Order: sequence, then C-alpha cells, then structure tokens
Amino acid sequence: MVTRLYSHPLFLEHLTPPGHPERPDRLRAIEKVLSDDRFDRLDRHQPEPAGREHLVLAHPESHVDKVMNAIPDEGIVRVDADTSVSPMSGEAALLGVGAAVAAVDDVFEKRADNVFVAARPPGHHAEKVTAMGFCLFNNAAIAARHAQKRHGADRVAIIDWDVHHGNGTQDIFWDDPSVLYCSTHQMPLYPGTGAKDETGAGNIVNAPLSAGSGSDTFRDAFRDRVMRSIVDFHPDLIIISAGFDAHHRDPLAEINLDEADFDWATAELMELANRLCNDRLVSLLEGGYDLRGLSSSVGAHVGRLMRG
Repeated sequence: MVTRLYSHPLFLEHLTPPGHPERPDRLRAIEKVLSDDRFDRLDRHQPEPAGREHLVLAHPESHVDKVMNAIPDEGIVRVDADTSVSPMSGEAALLGVGAAVAAVDDVFEKRADNVFVAARPPGHHAEKVTAMGFCLFNNAAIAARHAQKRHGADRVAIIDWDVHHGNGTQDIFWDDPSVLYCSTHQMPLYPGTGAKDETGAGNIVNAPLSAGSGSDTFRDAFRDRVMRSIVDFHPDLIIISAGFDAHHRDPLAEINLDEADFDWATAELMELANRLCNDRLVSLLEGGYDLRGLSSSVGAHVGRLMRG
C-alpha cells in the first residue's frame, strides 16, 4: 500500500486561547509518533492552499467572506463560544481544505492508495453557513464535492467516528442522496444532533452510543449500521472524518475505545474500499484532545492504512 501524508508547519500557527482543547500540541503529538521508524515509508507532502472555488463547493460565498473577514491582524478572536481565530487561521484553514482536495486527487489519479491528512482546524462541525465547534470550513464535505465535480464520482461515503456528531456534514448533505453520511458518536453530547431518526433523504445514518460504551458496542454499531449502509450505497470514494476523541483517555467525552478499535475500524473500511471503490480512501483528522490517546490512536490508524 502507498499511503500519503499531508501536513504543514503552518497548521501550528492556528492559535486558540490558553487551555483550549483544540491546540497546536495536538499536531506536535501526531508528528512525534509519525516520526518513528515504522512510518518511514509514508509518502510525506505539504499541501497547497485551496482556492475560493473549492470552498464554495460546500459553503456559500457569504460564509467564506464572513470567516475570512473575522481573521484578526493580531490576537485571538472568538467567532462563537468554542471557536476562535488568530492571524494565521485563515491560511491554515485554506491549507487544510487544500490537503483534503489533493488527497482526493491522489486516490483518483492513483498517486496513492490512501491518504491521511493531519490538519487543523478540523471541519465536521462547520455547517453550510455557520462556523462552530472549533471548525471553520467543512473539509470532508468539500472533498466529497470535489470528487464529484472533478472526478465524476457518482456516490461518496463519509464515515465519521469522531465522538461528537458531525452536524455540519449532516447539514450540508441532508437532502442529497449522492452522499452517504454515517456517524458513530456519543449521545447526548455536543452538538446535540445525531439521533437515529435523523435520516435526511435516506442518506444519513446515525449510530449514537451511550456514555460508557466500549469496544463491543461500538463495533456492533459499526458493523450493523455503518458497514451495511456502505455496502448498500456502493460508493466511488470513502472519506473518513477521523476523530480520536472516543478514546477512553479523552477529556471531552465518555466512550471507552482504544487503539485496537481504531485499527479495527480502519481495516474494515479499507476492506470495503478495496471491494467497492478501487481502494480509494481518504482520512481527515477531526478531534482527539488527550495527547497520548490521540497520538497512539493516529499511530494505529496510519499504521493500518500502510499495512492494508
């Protein structure tokens, strides 16, 4: 397997207030684990920034302008109670979208079998017209639309195992049967969406988990709801919104997964990607706020992407 990695030093320049869980140290922890010798075969690249033409695939011009106009010349500015921007946040967000778009190009144009994007800010809470939940633009949604527009993908599946429901991705694709959105997440928990009866145009599959759920409950839900839905949908591309905050060490939730669960879920999606869509699989970093849990889980995830 050829696994490509996108990251960039500028992602560290997106600053958040002291004590904020979505902090630059998250990427430093990931960089440290991926510097181990077992990741020497990673095909490492730095992305180019996305253009406005990419952002408007999932967001109206008014949202793009609102976010970019909020970027301060100095200091840190809140755009909502949880979400902040600093002078380099706009450039970091454009690089993150650019990495997601490049990853899609890579798997369709066969430069890589799969790709992991280690970027921040994350994206899955960003709705069509609202930046929230640490997210400015929805990287996964833009990547899916890019696959459809540039590569003629008829159907794209987005699989979100972040412990928080990806309300933004659900909002963007609510009435679009060409994109399948499947999410495992703790409920009740921020942002309050993600009930089983939220089904959109039949393309939304939510598998909420109760606080305290562990490996068996997660794997059962993943098999019974997520994987079956992917098989029925038969996508041309699988995108993972790869949050690692369902790890038992994470401070923002109460799901008890470990590295082996992320390894297992990765392997299951890789098998489906091989069977259904010529191995085309792109993984985009979302949450994960305990540095030890995050780094070990990313190591397991990327290691599985490399091994097949």
